[in-house]
Amino acid sequence: MPKKNLKSYKSPLSRIYGFTDVILIVFLIFDFGYESDYHLIYNKSLVLLGIAVALIILNFARLYISKEAPINRMYKANLIVLISTVVITLATFWIGDFNSIHKIREISYLIDIGLILYFLLRLTHLLRKLYTVYHNPLILFIGSFIVIALIGSFLLMLPNATTNGIRYIDALFTSTSAVCVTGLIVMDTATDFTFLGQTIILTIIQLGGIGMLTFTSFFAFFFKGGTSFQEGLNVKDIMGTERLNDVLKMAVEVVIFTFGLELVGAVFIYYSIHDIPDIQNKLFFSIFHSISAFCNAGFSILSEGFYDNNINHSYTFQWIIIYLIIFGGLGYSIVSNFIKYFKRLVLNLIVHRKFVQPVRVLTLNSKIVIATTSVLLFFGTIFIYLGETGNILKDHESLWGKITTASFTSVTTRTAGFNTVDFADLTMPVILFIILLMWIGASPASTGGGIKTSTFALATLNIISMARGKAHIEIGTRKINNQSIKRAFAIICISLIVIGNAILLLLIFEKDLSLIQVAFEIFSAYSTVGLSLGITGELSDPSKYVIIFVMFFGRIGLLNLLIGMLRQIQHNFHRYPEENILIN
Repeated sequence: MPKKNLKSYKSPLSRIYGFTDVILIVFLIFDFGYESDYHLIYNKSLVLLGIAVALIILNFARLYISKEAPINRMYKANLIVLISTVVITLATFWIGDFNSIHKIREISYLIDIGLILYFLLRLTHLLRKLYTVYHNPLILFIGSFIVIALIGSFLLMLPNATTNGIRYIDALFTSTSAVCVTGLIVMDTATDFTFLGQTIILTIIQLGGIGMLTFTSFFAFFFKGGTSFQEGLNVKDIMGTERLNDVLKMAVEVVIFTFGLELVGAVFIYYSIHDIPDIQNKLFFSIFHSISAFCNAGFSILSEGFYDNNINHSYTFQWIIIYLIIFGGLGYSIVSNFIKYFKRLVLNLIVHRKFVQPVRVLTLNSKIVIATTSVLLFFGTIFIYLGETGNILKDHESLWGKITTASFTSVTTRTAGFNTVDFADLTMPVILFIILLMWIGASPASTGGGIKTSTFALATLNIISMARGKAHIEIGTRKINNQSIKRAFAIICISLIVIGNAILLLLIFEKDLSLIQVAFEIFSAYSTVGLSLGITGELSDPSKYVIIFVMFFGRIGLLNLLIGMLRQIQHNFHRYPEENILIN
């Protein structure tokens, strides 16, 4: 076929392909979001099956026309999902009882699952096209959070997502809290949302925790088998790594690491709660809380959270959650670097039969993060234990129970947001210390928020270096780059500006609330923690919008937004004369 004719075939086919995708989205939303009787479910299933067959034909046509190997791999993946869906559905139809509402629902679910998988493949392909259109990775990163939050809010408005309906401001608040892995709620996740609504929230949490561009890169690795320079730059900036080569492979490792730990966590949670009769759907409970804990989201499908009587004294369950929070708060790069160091250490013990420290395996960044995290967790546990021994810890009779509760509270304040105690009952010194822990937050390139442990560590080390009269921060045989120090202090200043203004606005809108209640809420929102002194559900609509923006700025980092908007492409190859500014 001549090249001119080939193009003429491509354009209408692409339009038909896109139109079919739109029809698919509409029918899936209608299928999930609205109640249906037997006949309507049956007819919808036939329509969706017809759409699947049409998509198979279109994918075959595009596979025949396309000559690009990476694109062909994508169409082949689409065909595998679609053909499998049709074959399984027809087989179920053949052996099924058409007069049974349960059987027809089962068939409908099979079609829905297959088409949702296909839609995810299509979505990742469309998002990857943005790499070639828009070249600012920070704006792509920020935009992905906005899009997920908006789509999530509309999905939560569906009739089947809630038990008694929901206002849009509450849907947007919940969706933003989920994508920013915060955990602040204005509606009870356990009772006000149906199984569909809870599943939507869980999906938003997972996308927000991993990052949509990382998730997209996971599929891109299989479609392309490599990465372009621009794609490498995009994912490198988002994941906070200096490694440009095989960066998509690293994205795959991040996704596998995340899903692997969440799966292991879900298994351990399931066996830790198997003897609690009040928890009905134990499988979904385990999956939901494993993902929520690893992503540091703080959402729970228990009305009272982990303060629930069934969980409050389940110390095994709490330690599982603690480990998931810590791994999620450290991030893949820190954990993988530490595992690499441990492997080298064990190998040295086997080969040399003596303790030999691996040289230059554990990076300075990993050392700072691990050391800062360990110090904060240890002293946080000690402070909470000593401060609450005569208060909330009286409910736990054993020493192990007191230590577990103090440890859990210390860990969860580092952006996780779960609660095994009523935070409104804490003593004032402990509340103020928790605000500090929330503000510091988790580690960079992790699922947690806050100003980050490395930022706090650099600021502290810089103060010590200046007090000693040193021009640079020196750790061992390494000198910290001044650009990192400038960025750390910029993040600290911006965070305090945002938090201060948000506290001022909430005090204007909520005249009946105390300063400590408002400050705790804002620090929790900015650091994407999700803890509250019990005022979130009472906030007015203007205050909810303030919290939404604070959660969003805290998750993406306002400094990232400013850099993405104001970064200049050109470089100036000149230097101005220096002058000193008097600072006392």
